[in-house]
Amino acid sequence: MSPKPKHLSGKDVISILSHFGFVVYSQRGSHAKLRRISPTGEEETLTIPVHDELDVGTQRAIMRQAGRHIPKELLQPYFYSE
Repeated sequence: MSPKPKHLSGKDVISILSHFGFVVYSQRGSHAKLRRISPTGEEETLTIPVHDELDVGTQRAIMRQAGRHIPKELLQPYFYSE
């Protein structure tokens, strides 16, 4: 059985990503840009919609984008329930 996605808000996702070193560096309207500096010195940027509840597809897209910078095994417990 595949894991079920959790119901997350944009603020929940921002909080999750802050555990991995991302900080909000700008916000325009309902979208926040998060940034962190990688151990190699590169800027890593993610854009998160700050909505009350994110669609499942949006959550998957965020996880896929964050997965370029953070191992998916570390992200999955935050985004999916067993």
